[in-house]
This record gives sequence, structure tokens and C-alpha cells, in this order.
Amino acid sequence: MRNLVFGATGNIGSRVAHGLIDAGSRPAIFARDPSRARDLFGDRVDMHTGDLETPDSSLAAALDGVDGIFLLTDGPNLGVQDRAVSDAALTAGVQHIVKLSTLDVLTGVGTGPWHAAGEAAVRASGVPFTFIRAAGFMSNALSWSYSIRNEGILRSSTGEGKIAFIHPNDIAAVAITTLLTREPRDQALVITGPEALSYRDMAAIIARRIGRSIGFEEISDEQAYARAVGWAGEGPYVDALIDIWRAVREGRVATVTDGVQQVIGREPISFAQWAAENAASFQ
Repeated sequence: MRNLVFGATGNIGSRVAHGLIDAGSRPAIFARDPSRARDLFGDRVDMHTGDLETPDSSLAAALDGVDGIFLLTDGPNLGVQDRAVSDAALTAGVQHIVKLSTLDVLTGVGTGPWHAAGEAAVRASGVPFTFIRAAGFMSNALSWSYSIRNEGILRSSTGEGKIAFIHPNDIAAVAITTLLTREPRDQALVITGPEALSYRDMAAIIARRIGRSIGFEEISDEQAYARAVGWAGEGPYVDALIDIWRAVREGRVATVTDGVQQVIGREPISFAQWAAENAASFQ
């Protein structure tokens, strides 16, 4: 089986590509920046350069001889990108598309509508698919590191609401297993971490790992927006973040599933373990 990985230079895609390599296969990579991909994978992958914002013949060339696809796209126009890939995949005879989606498709929160459009595009193509609807990533907590290191505090508009963040390694493991087994087909998998925690809970877990106290300060949506614009700029991404944080506060995204266990046969990694792995970022 030959797999093509989109988004291979990012947090999840790189783990998927490395996992496929470790499993003894030679994946193909579709990337805008081949130098970044070469730094990550050396000569252990087949490299294809292109941009899904402006798909051209490079996409068809990358899909030649491919059996399975790991599809990771981002942004409010990801539905257009997913349609370009899935339509080209049908023409190329691809047997399976594994799309990294989001749990928020179920609630319409945040980036959920973006991924719903992407899922619809893949379904419409007729290529067999698996949608991996993941909860928020534990690695998102790295954005708290500056205020924790410098002020000993986490500020958030999520209140006491909870979310079951998932370890990036678990997302990758589910994706790799699904790519290699081609199962389940034409289904959506909902995967989360082992328990729903509040941001205050997670700050306390990090505090225990680094050996010092971390305060928690609840802020308003307006304050959260101003802070997010400061590092991400205005636009749909920040609007989506505020919507997600509001949904957390209101208890709308506290879902916990056994999806990881079902696919890879073990419990998902705890936030405490993630915090231990990343303690240096908060010290």
C-alpha cells in the first residue's frame, strides 16, 4: 500500500508520516515547502511540491499510484481544498481517504462548519473515507506557556467548563492504524482524551509537574478576543477560537469517548503524561 500525506510538516501530519516510515513503508508527501519536509524526513519519503490553494497538475502527479491518503487541511476554505483532493483522488483510483476532522462538526462550534464542508466534499467524491473527529489537541496548551512562565497564571474565558483534550500521538496512532488497515470505512470516528478537564484543572496538573503554583483567572470573551488578536490577528480563526472557548464554558464540548481504545487497543494518553513530557515549556 502506498500512502500520501497532506500536512506532513505540521504537528499531526509529521507524526503520521514518521509513523508510516516506522511501520516499514515509504509514504509520499505533498508539501508547499520541500526544504522543511526534507529536514523532517530526509530521503525516506517521496516528495511532491504543490499548494492546495492553487491545485494544478502537481496534485495529479502526487496521487499517481497512491492507495490511501491522510488529508489534513486548515482554514475557512478547507472545504475547497478537500474537494480538490478528493475529486482528484477519485480520478486516480485512490481506495481510501482518512481525513482529520474535528469533534466540533457535531456541534457546529468553531471550526466545525469548515470541516463539515470538507467532510461533505469527500463524501460527494465517492472515494471510501474515514473521518477522524478529534477533540482539541493537548498541544494547544503550549499557548499558555508564556503567561505561566512569566506570571504564574493562566487566563481563559472557558470558566469551569471542561474539554477532553487529546494527545497528538493518539491522533496520529489512530490515523496510522486506519491508513494501514483501511478500516473502518465510510465512518466517522470520534476520539478524545481519557477525561474532560477544566482549564483550571489542567493548570493545576501542570503546576504539580513543574513544582510551583499556577493561578487561574477567568476573563470575558471580549478580553479573550483582544488577547488572541494580539498574537493571531483579526479574522475567522480568532472568531472560531472565541466560539470554541465559549462552548467549553457552556459545557457543550465535554464529550469523552472510547474511540482511541477501539482503534488502537489501549487507553488514550492522559493530560498528566502530556504535561510531564512538556514541563520544560512551562518552567
